[in-house]
Amino acid sequence: MTTGLIPGEQTPEPQPTGEPMPQQRREPPGETETALHADNRPRSSVITARAAASFEPVGRSVATARSFVRDTLQGWGFADIVDDAVVLTSELVTNAVVHAGTHADVLCLRTEDGVRIEVSDRYPEREVPLQSAAVSMGSPDREGGRGLQLCAALATRWGVDYTPTHKNVWFQLNLPERPVGTRAAGPALPADLLPLADGRVRVAVLQIDRKGGISAWNEDAEELFGYPASDVIGKPLTDLAAWPHTPGTGTGIAEALQLSRWEGTYGIRRADGRVAQVYASHLRVRDTGGEPSTVCLLVRDHERAVLQTPSRVPAGDQTPSSDGQSTDPFEVFIGSPAPDDLDGLLQRTVERARDMLDGDSAFLLLATDDETELEVRASTGLPSARQRFARVPVEAGPGRYGSARMPAVHDDLAAVPGAVPLLADTGMRSVVTVPLKVEGRLTGSLGVAAEAPGRYTNEEALRLQFAADRIALAVESARLGELERLRRGSLSFLVEASDLLAGTLDRDQTLALMAQMTVPTLATWCAVYTIADQASEPYLSYVLHEDEELIDGIKSLLSKVPPPDPVPTPGARVWTAPGEVAHQAALRSSMRSLGLAGGPTHRVASGIGPTLATASAVGGETVVLPLVARNRVIGMLTLGKPTDEHFRQEILELAEDLSRRAALALDNARLYSERTAISQSLQRSLLPPGLPQIDGVEVEVIYRAAGEGNEVGGDFYDVFPYRAAGEGNEVGGDFYDVFPIGNGAYGFAIGDVCGTGPNAAAVTGLARHALRLLAREGLSGPAVLQRLNSAILDEGDRSRFLTLLYGELRTRADGSAELKVVCAGHPLPLRLRQDGTVTAAAEPQPLLGVIEDLELYEETVTLDPGDVLLCVTDGVTERREGSRMLGDDGLADVLTTCTGLTAGAVAARIMRAVERFASDAPSDDMAILAMRVPGIHQEA
Repeated sequence: MTTGLIPGEQTPEPQPTGEPMPQQRREPPGETETALHADNRPRSSVITARAAASFEPVGRSVATARSFVRDTLQGWGFADIVDDAVVLTSELVTNAVVHAGTHADVLCLRTEDGVRIEVSDRYPEREVPLQSAAVSMGSPDREGGRGLQLCAALATRWGVDYTPTHKNVWFQLNLPERPVGTRAAGPALPADLLPLADGRVRVAVLQIDRKGGISAWNEDAEELFGYPASDVIGKPLTDLAAWPHTPGTGTGIAEALQLSRWEGTYGIRRADGRVAQVYASHLRVRDTGGEPSTVCLLVRDHERAVLQTPSRVPAGDQTPSSDGQSTDPFEVFIGSPAPDDLDGLLQRTVERARDMLDGDSAFLLLATDDETELEVRASTGLPSARQRFARVPVEAGPGRYGSARMPAVHDDLAAVPGAVPLLADTGMRSVVTVPLKVEGRLTGSLGVAAEAPGRYTNEEALRLQFAADRIALAVESARLGELERLRRGSLSFLVEASDLLAGTLDRDQTLALMAQMTVPTLATWCAVYTIADQASEPYLSYVLHEDEELIDGIKSLLSKVPPPDPVPTPGARVWTAPGEVAHQAALRSSMRSLGLAGGPTHRVASGIGPTLATASAVGGETVVLPLVARNRVIGMLTLGKPTDEHFRQEILELAEDLSRRAALALDNARLYSERTAISQSLQRSLLPPGLPQIDGVEVEVIYRAAGEGNEVGGDFYDVFPYRAAGEGNEVGGDFYDVFPIGNGAYGFAIGDVCGTGPNAAAVTGLARHALRLLAREGLSGPAVLQRLNSAILDEGDRSRFLTLLYGELRTRADGSAELKVVCAGHPLPLRLRQDGTVTAAAEPQPLLGVIEDLELYEETVTLDPGDVLLCVTDGVTERREGSRMLGDDGLADVLTTCTGLTAGAVAARIMRAVERFASDAPSDDMAILAMRVPGIHQEA
């Protein structure tokens, strides 16, 4: 592995010529482990907090390390760099625990400028490049080795330190600079240019404590939002805030409250359930005791000028400053300081454009990468503000006035309906639009509209185009920055989504994960349809909404709508049916409630049909993405927005990536479920009908299956009830059987077929049924086993060898029992006498399924009252803990402690001792058959 140079720092020793050598740290042998994290940052940096964790060399450690770094940085308020830090940590920890196979130590150091993260492993081998050779980072397509490439691409500084026993890769991420600046005073303006506000401007003053709870709530806040102070004091502000947040872009409300100052727009849920758009200014303060809190000033969104007064300077080529030098036209138009985020820049742009041309509204659209559509990103003065991310074609009609690539002036939109789709039904009559271009490429469109016709001429179009030319580059730069942040956030999102989906093979859990990963990150609500086979109709399997109270209503609505067609074409397609049905249902409900539908006036009962809230929830854009796995459509993922909201293209592309991963995970879960169901069905077909009651003999069996039961075992059993532990408890490996033969005799058997799978299961079924048939024909034990041996050999390549203990039991008048036993390659049965002595009850003989001519014989064993016969499979005797094995002697030692116990208690004590012998889960099936002749005084 090559070491990385630290950009912008000096190497320890300047080289006279050639390329500088990689920075490495030399330490003497025997250095303590703390030296691994020695500080080699610039001495001016001060560590203000640290967090450390160590991770084992297993695959799941990568996800745990990502969560550790994410939680740590979010706790420090470093939301701007969380995604980069998570991606880099993921790659470096993967190199350590997966590729190098060692423990990984992660150390996070908070400084005044940002964060430094160190990832150490115990694999110090390295490749030091020659001074004259270029450092090769390897192919980006290979599986490993991308950690240093990502460090070089994303980190502010990075490097690799070596000791004789450790390798330490570190990287530094600096916080982005946030312009603080001072508020600029605006010029005196005529009254008709002043911003509009209500007669009584109310400013809500909230104070948020360290934990995010509301500690102060003034009277204006009560008036604006309808909550008395007693109802909200102590509650988190996040319970009331409707925060517009998409993955990788913007700042969340919790993060905004931790910043020293913040201004922007979001919503507050009123007491009547509606969302009031507010403009807020946050200031972080601390009291005399050092306790931090955040003071929030909020006004109605259209009164934002109370907190943020825009400059209303007429646009010109350049405005001379007081010192005689020209002022940047961009600063003249946008004002200073310029917003540092794309949404803020776009919103400031439309407001300045509206004021510059004295319009009633303004809007700005950004072009998609292929320049075929424009996406609504900012507007002011329009009810279509709710139509954020709606898309319109670049070429809306023939001629220059139908193309967003050329400036256009419309004197009266009533004469050309549909010329500007965004202004349909808004009351706007005249409009001027100009393109935003960078190096001849269309990047957006800026427009200003007025309610009166004939307001704009070519002169206004030239002024607006001049302003658009000045801001186009800044807008494109901010847009590319947003796309890059979204890409990084999407990468981190998909990495974690893949980990979650790969961590389960349960179908229902996979469906739940699909929905929970999309809501509310990608959509407001989602529904998952599944298709059992090509002849089946799509079935609504899962519905989720960010508001749990609306889930039942949406589920009821979708159940009345025909499911979308299972089209395998990749990509998202719009599905209008839910919105149309919801709108019609809401209209009918409203008419019934007003008595306009021919019936009496009444309120619509809750739970009967979709409510108005449900109609609003699904009234926005709804898209369907196919779930395609192994060239077959296995379902559809449906994503929806509330009324008049649309998806942005980047979110749809991220959802498409997620749908591909989710489809494969869902299909894997289906295949696993089918395989498990087949295995369990086959195993159940091998089970005996029940356990016979034998007068004078207690019989008990216990069975434990190894693993999760996804294989049909070669060991089989034939008795009920049986007890199994863990998942897949109907899939067995060992077998046992107790069945009546006739004339008061009972046959019993316990055995183990070699291997697992269908062939072993076939031998299991053959053995179980053959034993019963042959025994009931009156054949002796050796004859039964010899014929069974021939039947197994007749299976040819499908045959499996079989260890089997078979016997016949008859009770006697004196209370004892006589057993005739044949032990063919099986662990020997053990007899426990009343005095506590344990002896083998048979001798070993050849196993079945190997040689044709078997010479077998049976042995007679007498069980006196109080005696116990214990029969087990090799999963019991071969239980291991490291190099130790329970063995026959260990089993006999446990059996000596069972004197006086019933057959059930004996079997339970043996199983408990076997399970406690080792800490690991059993690697083989285990079967125990205990038979006991009760004494004169039967135990309770």
